[in-house]
Amino acid sequence: MSNLTLILLAAGSSMRFKLGVKKQWLRVGNQPLWQFVADKYKKTGFFEKIIITSSFDDIEFMKNHCEYILIEGGKSRQESLKNSLKKVDTKYVLVSDIARPCINNELLNTLISHMGNSDCIVPYLKVNDTIVYDNKTIDREKVKRVQTPQLSLTSALKSALEQSEEFTDESSAIIANGGTREFILGDKDADKITHLSDLKRLSCLDSPSTDTLSGTGFDVHAFDKNAQMFLGGVKIDTDYGFLAHSDGDVAIHALVDALLGASGMGDIGMMFPDSDNAYKEMDSKKLLQAVVTKLLNFGFVIINIDVTIVAQKPKIGKYKSKMRRVLSSILNIEQIRVNIKATTTENLGFIGRCEGISVIANANLKYYDWTKI
Repeated sequence: MSNLTLILLAAGSSMRFKLGVKKQWLRVGNQPLWQFVADKYKKTGFFEKIIITSSFDDIEFMKNHCEYILIEGGKSRQESLKNSLKKVDTKYVLVSDIARPCINNELLNTLISHMGNSDCIVPYLKVNDTIVYDNKTIDREKVKRVQTPQLSLTSALKSALEQSEEFTDESSAIIANGGTREFILGDKDADKITHLSDLKRLSCLDSPSTDTLSGTGFDVHAFDKNAQMFLGGVKIDTDYGFLAHSDGDVAIHALVDALLGASGMGDIGMMFPDSDNAYKEMDSKKLLQAVVTKLLNFGFVIINIDVTIVAQKPKIGKYKSKMRRVLSSILNIEQIRVNIKATTTENLGFIGRCEGISVIANANLKYYDWTKI
Protein backbone atom coordinates (compact mmCIF):
# COMPACT_ATOMS: atom_id res chain seq x y z
CA MET A 1 0.00 0.00 0.00
CA SER A 2 1.58 3.28 -1.16
CA ASN A 3 1.24 6.71 0.37
CA LEU A 4 0.98 5.37 3.95
CA THR A 5 3.48 5.55 6.85
CA LEU A 6 3.12 3.78 10.18
CA ILE A 7 4.14 5.45 13.46
CA LEU A 8 4.36 3.26 16.54
CA LEU A 9 4.65 5.06 19.86
CA ALA A 10 6.95 3.31 22.34
CA ALA A 11 8.65 6.11 24.27
CA GLY A 12 6.59 5.84 27.45
CA SER A 13 8.05 5.24 30.90
CA SER A 14 5.39 2.65 31.89
CA MET A 15 4.90 4.37 35.25
CA ARG A 16 1.32 3.05 35.59
CA PHE A 17 2.58 -0.46 34.91
CA LYS A 18 4.39 -0.60 38.28
CA LEU A 19 6.52 -3.61 37.45
CA GLY A 20 10.07 -2.34 36.98
CA VAL A 21 10.04 -3.90 33.52
CA LYS A 22 8.90 -1.43 30.88
CA LYS A 23 5.91 -2.95 29.10
CA GLN A 24 7.46 -2.34 25.68
CA TRP A 25 10.28 -4.70 26.73
CA LEU A 26 8.12 -7.62 27.86
CA ARG A 27 9.06 -10.57 25.70
CA VAL A 28 6.82 -12.42 23.27
CA GLY A 29 8.95 -15.45 22.52
CA ASN A 30 12.38 -13.89 22.05
CA GLN A 31 11.06 -10.54 20.83
CA PRO A 32 10.43 -7.44 22.92
CA LEU A 33 6.81 -6.34 22.65
CA TRP A 34 7.62 -3.28 20.50
CA GLN A 35 9.39 -5.41 17.90
CA PHE A 36 6.67 -8.06 17.95
CA VAL A 37 4.09 -5.36 17.16
CA ALA A 38 6.22 -3.68 14.49
CA ASP A 39 6.90 -6.98 12.73
CA LYS A 40 3.16 -7.80 12.68
CA TYR A 41 2.45 -4.52 10.93
CA LYS A 42 5.36 -4.99 8.53
CA LYS A 43 4.05 -8.37 7.37
CA THR A 44 0.84 -6.74 6.10
CA GLY A 45 2.78 -4.92 3.38
CA PHE A 46 0.59 -1.83 3.81
CA PHE A 47 3.30 0.67 4.72
CA GLU A 48 6.02 2.50 2.82
CA LYS A 49 7.98 2.86 6.05
CA ILE A 50 7.63 2.20 9.74
CA ILE A 51 8.74 4.71 12.38
CA ILE A 52 9.07 3.80 16.07
CA THR A 53 9.49 6.33 18.86
CA SER A 54 11.76 5.50 21.76
CA SER A 55 12.98 7.07 24.96
CA PHE A 56 16.56 8.35 25.12
CA ASP A 57 17.48 5.49 27.48
CA ASP A 58 16.12 2.80 25.15
CA ILE A 59 17.00 3.91 21.65
CA GLU A 60 20.56 2.56 21.42
CA PHE A 61 19.48 -0.89 22.58
CA MET A 62 16.53 -0.84 20.19
CA LYS A 63 18.96 -0.22 17.31
CA ASN A 64 20.56 -3.59 18.07
CA HIS A 65 17.25 -5.34 17.39
CA CYS A 66 16.03 -3.95 14.08
CA GLU A 67 16.39 -1.68 11.08
CA TYR A 68 13.18 0.29 11.57
CA ILE A 69 13.37 4.09 11.67
CA LEU A 70 13.85 4.97 15.34
CA ILE A 71 13.06 8.45 16.61
CA GLU A 72 13.72 9.76 20.10
CA GLY A 73 10.40 10.63 21.66
CA GLY A 74 9.47 13.48 23.96
CA LYS A 75 8.02 13.99 27.42
CA SER A 76 4.47 13.43 26.18
CA ARG A 77 2.72 11.28 23.61
CA GLN A 78 2.01 14.38 21.53
CA GLU A 79 5.63 15.52 21.56
CA SER A 80 6.79 12.05 20.49
CA LEU A 81 4.28 12.07 17.66
CA LYS A 82 5.40 15.52 16.48
CA ASN A 83 9.02 14.33 16.42
CA SER A 84 8.05 11.33 14.30
CA LEU A 85 5.93 13.32 11.85
CA LYS A 86 9.04 15.20 10.78
CA LYS A 87 10.10 11.99 9.02
CA VAL A 88 6.73 11.38 7.33
CA ASP A 89 6.48 12.35 3.67
CA THR A 90 3.50 10.19 2.66
CA LYS A 91 0.00 11.63 2.21
CA TYR A 92 -1.44 9.48 5.01
CA VAL A 93 -0.14 8.24 8.34
CA LEU A 94 -1.38 5.49 10.65
CA VAL A 95 -0.57 6.04 14.34
CA SER A 96 -0.78 3.35 16.99
CA ASP A 97 0.59 2.52 20.41
CA ILE A 98 2.93 -0.38 21.09
CA ALA A 99 0.66 -1.08 24.06
CA ARG A 100 -2.07 -2.25 21.61
CA PRO A 101 -0.36 -5.41 20.34
CA CYS A 102 -3.34 -7.43 19.10
CA ILE A 103 -4.51 -5.36 16.13
CA ASN A 104 -5.85 -7.71 13.46
CA ASN A 105 -5.75 -7.36 9.70
CA GLU A 106 -9.52 -7.01 9.44
CA LEU A 107 -9.43 -3.76 11.43
CA LEU A 108 -6.48 -2.50 9.38
CA ASN A 109 -8.26 -3.32 6.13
CA THR A 110 -11.36 -1.45 7.29
CA LEU A 111 -9.31 1.61 8.27
CA ILE A 112 -7.51 1.67 4.96
CA SER A 113 -10.72 1.17 2.98
CA HIS A 114 -12.02 4.43 4.53
CA MET A 115 -8.78 6.32 3.79
CA GLY A 116 -9.55 9.73 2.33
CA ASN A 117 -13.14 9.91 3.61
CA SER A 118 -12.16 12.27 6.46
CA ASP A 119 -9.08 13.89 7.95
CA CYS A 120 -9.00 11.08 10.53
CA ILE A 121 -10.49 7.58 10.60
CA VAL A 122 -11.06 6.41 14.17
CA PRO A 123 -11.95 2.95 15.54
CA TYR A 124 -14.20 2.88 18.56
CA LEU A 125 -16.08 0.48 20.84
CA LYS A 126 -19.66 0.86 22.01
CA VAL A 127 -20.36 1.17 25.74
CA ASN A 128 -22.82 -1.36 27.13
CA ASP A 129 -22.96 -0.24 30.76
CA THR A 130 -24.94 2.61 32.23
CA ILE A 131 -22.85 5.80 32.17
CA VAL A 132 -23.01 8.43 34.90
CA TYR A 133 -21.19 11.73 34.44
CA ASP A 134 -21.20 14.48 37.05
CA ASN A 135 -23.89 12.56 38.96
CA LYS A 136 -26.15 12.45 35.90
CA THR A 137 -26.99 9.40 33.81
CA ILE A 138 -26.19 10.11 30.17
CA ASP A 139 -27.16 8.39 26.93
CA ARG A 140 -24.65 5.58 26.48
CA GLU A 141 -25.40 5.50 22.75
CA LYS A 142 -23.57 8.81 22.52
CA VAL A 143 -20.49 7.47 24.34
CA LYS A 144 -17.58 5.95 22.41
CA ARG A 145 -14.43 4.21 23.65
CA VAL A 146 -11.85 5.53 21.21
CA GLN A 147 -9.04 3.21 20.13
CA THR A 148 -5.89 3.29 18.04
CA PRO A 149 -4.64 2.86 15.39
CA GLN A 150 -6.02 6.00 13.79
CA LEU A 151 -5.47 6.86 10.14
CA SER A 152 -4.95 10.54 9.40
CA LEU A 153 -4.28 12.86 6.53
CA THR A 154 -0.67 13.77 7.29
CA SER A 155 -1.02 17.46 6.58
CA ALA A 156 -4.12 17.70 8.79
CA LEU A 157 -2.39 15.95 11.68
CA LYS A 158 0.77 18.03 11.43
CA SER A 159 -1.30 21.21 11.46
CA ALA A 160 -3.46 20.03 14.37
CA LEU A 161 -0.45 19.26 16.56
CA GLU A 162 0.82 22.82 16.29
CA GLN A 163 -1.80 23.79 18.88
CA SER A 164 -0.56 24.42 22.41
CA GLU A 165 -3.20 22.15 23.96
CA GLU A 166 -2.30 18.53 24.77
CA PHE A 167 -4.51 15.83 23.24
CA THR A 168 -4.72 12.14 24.11
CA ASP A 169 -5.38 11.00 20.54
CA GLU A 170 -4.98 12.25 16.99
CA SER A 171 -8.67 12.72 16.19
CA SER A 172 -9.25 15.07 19.15
CA ALA A 173 -6.44 17.33 17.95
CA ILE A 174 -7.76 17.31 14.40
CA ILE A 175 -11.32 18.13 15.48
CA ALA A 176 -10.08 20.95 17.73
CA ASN A 177 -8.23 22.33 14.72
CA GLY A 178 -11.36 22.38 12.55
CA GLY A 179 -10.79 19.06 10.80
CA THR A 180 -13.10 16.10 10.26
CA ARG A 181 -13.19 12.53 11.54
CA GLU A 182 -15.09 9.36 10.77
CA PHE A 183 -15.75 6.62 13.32
CA ILE A 184 -15.63 2.94 12.41
CA LEU A 185 -16.41 0.04 14.72
CA GLY A 186 -13.24 -1.13 16.44
CA ASP A 187 -12.19 -4.48 17.88
CA LYS A 188 -12.45 -5.59 21.51
CA ASP A 189 -9.14 -7.48 21.09
CA ALA A 190 -7.42 -4.17 20.33
CA ASP A 191 -7.29 -3.36 24.03
CA LYS A 192 -4.43 -1.35 25.44
CA ILE A 193 -1.96 -2.65 28.02
CA THR A 194 -2.05 -0.10 30.82
CA HIS A 195 -2.04 -2.22 33.97
CA LEU A 196 -0.65 -5.66 34.76
CA SER A 197 -4.10 -7.23 34.70
CA ASP A 198 -4.52 -6.20 31.05
CA LEU A 199 -1.93 -8.78 29.96
CA LYS A 200 -4.22 -11.64 30.95
CA ARG A 201 -6.90 -10.52 28.48
CA LEU A 202 -4.74 -10.50 25.36
CA SER A 203 -4.81 -13.74 23.41
CA CYS A 204 -2.26 -12.82 20.74
CA LEU A 205 0.76 -12.83 23.06
CA ASP A 206 2.86 -15.96 23.45
CA SER A 207 4.87 -16.63 26.60
CA PRO A 208 8.47 -15.41 26.82
CA SER A 209 11.17 -17.76 25.59
CA THR A 210 12.82 -19.86 28.30
CA ASP A 211 16.25 -19.49 26.70
CA THR A 212 19.26 -18.91 28.96
CA LEU A 213 21.38 -15.97 27.77
CA SER A 214 25.09 -16.16 28.64
CA GLY A 215 27.77 -13.48 28.59
CA THR A 216 31.49 -13.25 29.36
CA GLY A 217 33.45 -10.26 30.66
CA PHE A 218 37.18 -9.65 30.99
CA ASP A 219 39.09 -6.77 32.50
CA VAL A 220 42.57 -5.99 33.71
CA HIS A 221 44.08 -3.16 35.74
CA ALA A 222 47.61 -2.31 36.73
CA PHE A 223 48.49 -1.54 40.33
CA ASP A 224 48.82 2.05 41.55
CA LYS A 225 50.65 2.67 44.82
CA ASN A 226 48.74 5.93 45.29
CA ALA A 227 45.25 4.37 45.18
CA GLN A 228 43.04 2.28 47.44
CA MET A 229 41.98 -1.18 46.33
CA PHE A 230 38.33 -2.14 45.82
CA LEU A 231 37.58 -5.59 44.47
CA GLY A 232 34.19 -7.23 44.09
CA GLY A 233 32.64 -4.25 45.88
CA VAL A 234 34.86 -4.77 48.93
CA LYS A 235 37.69 -2.62 50.33
CA ILE A 236 40.89 -4.72 50.31
CA ASP A 237 43.45 -4.08 53.04
CA THR A 238 46.54 -3.20 50.96
CA ASP A 239 48.80 -0.19 50.54
CA TYR A 240 48.13 -0.02 46.78
CA GLY A 241 45.12 0.04 44.48
CA PHE A 242 44.38 0.14 40.76
CA LEU A 243 45.29 2.60 38.03
CA ALA A 244 41.86 3.47 36.64
CA HIS A 245 39.37 6.21 35.74
CA SER A 246 36.82 5.04 38.33
CA ASP A 247 37.73 3.25 41.57
CA GLY A 248 39.23 0.49 39.41
CA ASP A 249 37.18 -2.43 40.75
CA VAL A 250 38.32 -4.84 38.08
CA ALA A 251 35.96 -7.61 39.27
CA ILE A 252 32.85 -5.45 38.96
CA HIS A 253 34.02 -4.11 35.61
CA ALA A 254 34.37 -7.64 34.23
CA LEU A 255 30.98 -8.54 35.73
CA VAL A 256 29.32 -5.52 34.11
CA ASP A 257 30.70 -6.63 30.73
CA ALA A 258 29.39 -10.15 31.30
CA LEU A 259 25.90 -8.85 32.10
CA LEU A 260 25.90 -6.49 29.14
CA GLY A 261 27.16 -9.29 26.90
CA ALA A 262 24.40 -11.66 27.95
CA SER A 263 21.74 -9.02 27.30
CA GLY A 264 23.24 -7.81 24.00
CA MET A 265 23.75 -4.28 25.33
CA GLY A 266 27.36 -3.77 24.32
CA ASP A 267 30.12 -3.20 26.84
CA ILE A 268 31.12 -1.09 29.82
CA GLY A 269 33.02 1.39 27.66
CA MET A 270 29.88 2.21 25.70
CA MET A 271 27.74 2.70 28.78
CA PHE A 272 30.32 4.37 31.06
CA PRO A 273 33.06 5.85 28.83
CA ASP A 274 36.29 6.75 30.60
CA SER A 275 36.27 10.01 28.65
CA ASP A 276 33.32 11.15 30.78
CA ASN A 277 34.36 12.88 33.99
CA ALA A 278 31.03 11.91 35.56
CA TYR A 279 32.55 8.49 36.19
CA LYS A 280 35.92 9.68 37.46
CA GLU A 281 36.76 7.92 40.76
CA MET A 282 33.17 6.63 40.92
CA ASP A 283 32.29 3.72 43.18
CA SER A 284 31.94 0.80 40.75
CA LYS A 285 29.05 -0.59 42.80
CA LYS A 286 27.03 2.36 41.50
CA LEU A 287 27.89 1.39 37.93
CA LEU A 288 26.78 -2.17 38.61
CA GLN A 289 23.53 -0.98 40.20
CA ALA A 290 22.80 1.16 37.12
CA VAL A 291 23.29 -1.89 34.89
CA VAL A 292 21.07 -4.07 37.08
CA THR A 293 18.30 -1.45 36.90
CA LYS A 294 18.63 -1.24 33.12
CA LEU A 295 18.47 -5.02 32.81
CA LEU A 296 15.22 -5.05 34.77
CA ASN A 297 13.77 -2.20 32.70
CA PHE A 298 14.58 -4.15 29.54
CA GLY A 299 12.94 -7.35 30.75
CA PHE A 300 15.89 -9.44 31.94
CA VAL A 301 16.31 -11.47 35.14
CA ILE A 302 19.76 -12.42 36.46
CA ILE A 303 20.15 -16.16 37.09
CA ASN A 304 23.71 -16.44 38.38
CA ILE A 305 27.26 -15.11 38.01
CA ASP A 306 30.71 -16.71 38.21
CA VAL A 307 33.80 -14.55 38.75
CA THR A 308 37.44 -15.69 38.50
CA ILE A 309 40.05 -13.31 39.94
CA VAL A 310 43.56 -13.92 38.60
CA ALA A 311 46.11 -12.39 40.99
CA GLN A 312 49.50 -13.22 42.40
CA LYS A 313 48.76 -10.66 45.08
CA PRO A 314 46.90 -9.74 47.19
CA LYS A 315 45.46 -12.91 48.67
CA ILE A 316 41.68 -12.57 48.65
CA GLY A 317 40.47 -15.76 50.34
CA LYS A 318 39.23 -13.96 53.42
CA TYR A 319 37.25 -11.46 51.31
CA LYS A 320 35.28 -13.93 49.16
CA SER A 321 32.30 -14.29 51.49
CA LYS A 322 31.90 -10.55 51.83
CA MET A 323 32.14 -10.13 48.05
CA ARG A 324 29.33 -12.63 47.63
CA ARG A 325 27.15 -10.81 50.12
CA VAL A 326 27.78 -7.41 48.55
CA LEU A 327 27.27 -8.54 44.95
CA SER A 328 24.21 -10.67 45.68
CA SER A 329 22.58 -7.68 47.32
CA ILE A 330 23.17 -5.47 44.27
CA LEU A 331 22.21 -8.19 41.79
CA ASN A 332 19.12 -9.14 43.83
CA ILE A 333 19.93 -12.86 43.71
CA GLU A 334 20.77 -15.40 46.39
CA GLN A 335 24.38 -15.60 47.59
CA ILE A 336 24.69 -19.16 46.32
CA ARG A 337 24.18 -17.81 42.81
CA VAL A 338 27.24 -15.55 43.18
CA ASN A 339 30.43 -17.59 42.83
CA ILE A 340 33.86 -16.04 43.46
CA LYS A 341 37.02 -17.93 42.52
CA ALA A 342 40.69 -16.94 42.74
CA THR A 343 43.81 -18.27 41.11
CA THR A 344 47.37 -17.19 40.27
CA THR A 345 49.52 -17.38 37.13
CA GLU A 346 52.25 -19.30 38.92
CA ASN A 347 54.50 -16.23 38.84
CA LEU A 348 54.20 -15.91 35.05
CA GLY A 349 53.54 -12.73 33.09
CA PHE A 350 52.61 -9.28 34.38
CA ILE A 351 50.30 -10.82 36.96
CA GLY A 352 53.04 -13.13 38.17
CA ARG A 353 55.35 -10.13 38.43
CA CYS A 354 52.74 -8.51 40.71
CA GLU A 355 52.05 -5.63 38.33
CA GLY A 356 48.27 -6.00 38.24
CA ILE A 357 45.17 -8.22 38.29
CA SER A 358 42.82 -9.62 35.66
CA VAL A 359 39.29 -10.94 36.11
CA ILE A 360 37.06 -13.17 34.00
CA ALA A 361 33.32 -13.09 34.71
CA ASN A 362 30.39 -15.09 33.38
CA ALA A 363 26.72 -14.21 33.77
CA ASN A 364 23.47 -15.95 32.84
CA LEU A 365 20.16 -14.18 32.29
CA LYS A 366 16.61 -15.12 31.38
CA TYR A 367 13.60 -13.12 30.24
CA TYR A 368 11.14 -11.83 32.80
CA ASP A 369 8.15 -14.18 32.75
CA TRP A 370 5.13 -11.87 32.79
CA THR A 371 2.77 -14.86 32.53
CA LYS A 372 3.42 -15.68 36.20
CA ILE A 373 2.40 -12.36 37.70
